Amino acid sequence: MNKRRKRNVATVGICAAVVAAGAVITPQAFAGTLFGGRATTAAGDCSDVELVFARGTGEPQGLGIVGRPLARELAAALPDLAVGSFAVVYAAAGNQRSAGPGATNMSRHITEVAGECPDTRFVIGGYSQGASVTDIAIGIRGAGTAGEAIPERLADRVAAVVVFGNPLGLQRRTIAGSSAVFGPKAKEFCNTGDPVCGGGGNFAAHLAYPRNGSVQQAAAFAASKIAG
Repeated sequence: MNKRRKRNVATVGICAAVVAAGAVITPQAFAGTLFGGRATTAAGDCSDVELVFARGTGEPQGLGIVGRPLARELAAALPDLAVGSFAVVYAAAGNQRSAGPGATNMSRHITEVAGECPDTRFVIGGYSQGASVTDIAIGIRGAGTAGEAIPERLADRVAAVVVFGNPLGLQRRTIAGSSAVFGPKAKEFCNTGDPVCGGGGNFAAHLAYPRNGSVQQAAAFAASKIAG
């Protein structure tokens, strides 16, 4: 088990992640990363578990409206472990073409942390376009623009995958049916009427995940995978 340490954000690591993703460093984006996530840069800062989460379209840089409560609930569900978080650095642009670069940032971050923190396990996920980021990162083809996938050798380090409002559903596809490796450890949430994942006409349903118990269910699922 990794030693519990005070969590500090390494600004050098953040800038490197932004550059690697091809994103423009703006004050808003930098501040969102600084306060919305954590970059692990040395063995002494390693977490037992790290949530790597991609926010939805149009949200400012950070964990977003779903990722923030998910991080809190996951930490509460694993009180005996050090739980950290990292907000995927990507544009989350309205044209939906930033999912590929986001997947690259997610995959490279996991690769870097896995090398520096051999005992850290990951819970990965995303909301809305961030779910597409996750799909691409776990190697699902046709889930969006091109991006790097998590190396096969690190698949076992990913304990759980949780996504909310996944656009993959519009293709009548699921992670469980699209990935033999990650499907058994994935849980997807698509509210009735959500136009982004289910083709409905109720956009309020797409915004309801932080309030309808989905986040708590996702945290409990991820915690069970960590414990198992």
